[in-house]
Amino acid sequence: QLEIMLEPKVWREAATQVFFALGLGFGGVIAFSSYNKRDNNCHFDAVLVSFINFFTSVLATLVVFAVLGFKANIINEKCVIQNSEKIIKLLKIGNLSQDMIPHHINFSSITAEDYNLVYDIIQKVKEEEFDSLGLKSCQIEDELNKAVQGTGLAFIAFTEAMTHFPASPFWSVMFFLMLVNLGLGSMFGTIEGIITPIVDTFKVRKEILTVICCLVAFFIGLIFVQRSGNYFVTMFDDYSATLPLLIVVILENIAVTRVYGIDKFMEDLKDMLGFSPSQYYYYMWKYVSPLVLLCLLVASVVQMGLSPPGYNAWIEDTAMEEFHSYPTWGMIVCISLMVLAILPVPIVFMVRRCNLIDDSSGSLASVSYKRGRIIKEPVNLEGDNTSLIHGKTPSEVPSPNLSKNIYRKQTGSPTLDTAPNGRYGIGYLMADMSDMPESDL
Repeated sequence: QLEIMLEPKVWREAATQVFFALGLGFGGVIAFSSYNKRDNNCHFDAVLVSFINFFTSVLATLVVFAVLGFKANIINEKCVIQNSEKIIKLLKIGNLSQDMIPHHINFSSITAEDYNLVYDIIQKVKEEEFDSLGLKSCQIEDELNKAVQGTGLAFIAFTEAMTHFPASPFWSVMFFLMLVNLGLGSMFGTIEGIITPIVDTFKVRKEILTVICCLVAFFIGLIFVQRSGNYFVTMFDDYSATLPLLIVVILENIAVTRVYGIDKFMEDLKDMLGFSPSQYYYYMWKYVSPLVLLCLLVASVVQMGLSPPGYNAWIEDTAMEEFHSYPTWGMIVCISLMVLAILPVPIVFMVRRCNLIDDSSGSLASVSYKRGRIIKEPVNLEGDNTSLIHGKTPSEVPSPNLSKNIYRKQTGSPTLDTAPNGRYGIGYLMADMSDMPESDL
């Protein structure tokens, strides 16, 4: 069914999976990388993580489809046995003739291929009264097409398949432990992307902020453990984790390649890595990536406009899923999820643009580095240029001892000092430590 590859939804879901797997658009990668040394080989890290993620995805694909195939084969075998017993009963009561059954078929050890052969013969001979016989086609492809998706894949399909494994309790425990570890690992990056910028900007205690964020996330998570929780999971997945991520990543790309400047960014990478990155990255970041992301965004918006927002509801009477449109309050929640996910971008832009944060408050950070060593401390941007980076006033500064103390001085690399964020004291400021011994670096 390769025609499915032409649907925009498939590529949008694939992009969402990549964003989740690599942590793109969440801020976690940026937060973690802010703790690295300046000369850390981020090129190697990025390539390594991407390849590990790629091979893990391939391995997971093999495992998922192997388990789904195993489950479909088990269900198909049950279907063959049950319908074969029906045929035997119909033969005994005379509703079917023995002449319809090929001589080589033995119902005590019938295969799926043989059953489907008998099924096709009976369907042709008993065309008018076939529906009253109650026979079903047992095709393994039908079982695969009926496989559950989303969260049901892990909590329904996999758990059902594991009941047929040898030592099934052991595999069940290991499987759910894996899910718990995956969830915790994902939350580390997500929470770090929230906590780090708040701590760096407002200088609050990280422990208290972490507890508050986790408690808020816990209480929000209670929505998903109700009986109707699966519908809210679908709503959050469709409207807060797909379209907003595309927009955020597009804005990140524009900020680096257009606002800051791709040429300046490549020079920074060369200065930090010690070698010039390949021109492949230049063209991918400047042209290919934004174009692909914009195409995905447009296709996603068009598809959302053409298909009515809704969800698949389980109808107990018919034991089937049925599509329902979201009620008015549901549409408000969906729109709010998308807006809230993107809202920090324009808010921070307006705050910076209108100078609503006092630059001289001393709450911002300046960074000094030499030979890969980064020192990040709060400083008063209006203070004396010879004050210590640790924030002491000039009266508190002891006699200069370059072997022990590092002084902040507004000199250094023009490229880094004139960064767009330099006016907020966030750029790199080169310390004047020409006489500092190598042993103290």
